[in-house]
Amino acid sequence: MARVLVIGLDPAKIEGWDPAPVQAALARGQASFDEHGIEADMCLVTLDDNPEATIVESLTSTDYACVVVGGGIRKHEPLLEFFEKVVNLVRLHAPNAAIAFNSSPEDSAKAALRWLRKE
Repeated sequence: MARVLVIGLDPAKIEGWDPAPVQAALARGQASFDEHGIEADMCLVTLDDNPEATIVESLTSTDYACVVVGGGIRKHEPLLEFFEKVVNLVRLHAPNAAIAFNSSPEDSAKAALRWLRKE
């Protein structure tokens, strides 16, 4: 069975806003993976806590068919350099994994399925 890794920012660690809506969306996104029979792991990082090491640890923990990079990393212009690092970490540590991008935490399974169906 294909396994997916979702990489995103940990909403509980971002100061100045309520993480509850994003956490609820993440839970709905995980449920969508379950509904499709896809095993999915979450790698939620904090920018202050060596996120690259956390990502490498997740990427090398098992073989992933697809890695979904979340919009919190991708869409926020000040994180452009970090986004580039994430993509290159995936290429380096999970070279056989497809890379997908979601538009919200709830459609991560849909993003992964675009690539998993091509296998």
